[in-house]
Amino acid sequence: MKVIIFAGGLGTRLAEETDTRPKPMVEIGGKPILWHIMKIYSHYGFNDFIICLGYKGYVIKEYFMNYFLHNSDISIDLGNNSMQVLGSKSEAFKVTLLDTGLHTKTAGRLKQVQKYVGDEDFMLTYGDGVGNINLNELLQFHHSHNKIATVTAVQLDARFGGMDIGTNGEVVSFREKAKDESKWINAGFFVLKPAVFQYLDADMNDMMWEDEPLEQLAANNELVAFKHTGFWKCMDAMRDKLELEALWKSNQAKWKKW
Repeated sequence: MKVIIFAGGLGTRLAEETDTRPKPMVEIGGKPILWHIMKIYSHYGFNDFIICLGYKGYVIKEYFMNYFLHNSDISIDLGNNSMQVLGSKSEAFKVTLLDTGLHTKTAGRLKQVQKYVGDEDFMLTYGDGVGNINLNELLQFHHSHNKIATVTAVQLDARFGGMDIGTNGEVVSFREKAKDESKWINAGFFVLKPAVFQYLDADMNDMMWEDEPLEQLAANNELVAFKHTGFWKCMDAMRDKLELEALWKSNQAKWKKW
């Protein structure tokens, strides 16, 4: 099963890091967050990736072009300009890098992968979010309802703590930051049937996948949510990168299943 990853956005809310590289190449623990996402899928046996490039896509191309070399022990004979690979710690990834346009929005990027996914179900996610989603359970859930699209839904952590206050102002209970149980949000980690491209048959270059296509799927009762109550984090701003980095350094990176 192929895995599509959106990796073409401008990443303007992380401008401190994205001036010279696309957001999926911003590093957590010395590795791009894109690599972390791919390792999550690889842990479950999904190693066939199609990466939708846009802003500074050449950085991602160069990373994977040199990946095997950078993760191998080599011996170089400068006398005859030969190289011998002594051993490699490279992953078993198969990576298709698809230029989908600098300003193309997500629906347009997805539409361009149609000819590469064939007639099989495929997975889709964003290049800036990690989590400990059980992909086997996600896939089983997708097959159980026979709808076109499954989206992984999560509840956001509240930014602030909460208090229950009595009539005289006494604090009845105090809660530190917890899940916002009032709202489920789109966390990516989709599973899609090829019929999804019926919702992308117009000019989609200026259309967000999250707008008309998903709204229409929901209106037609073809979108089902897989509720994930475990860890999930989107690297949307610098504070998110710092939080992810701190989790990695303290061996509390819950998305690390490998």
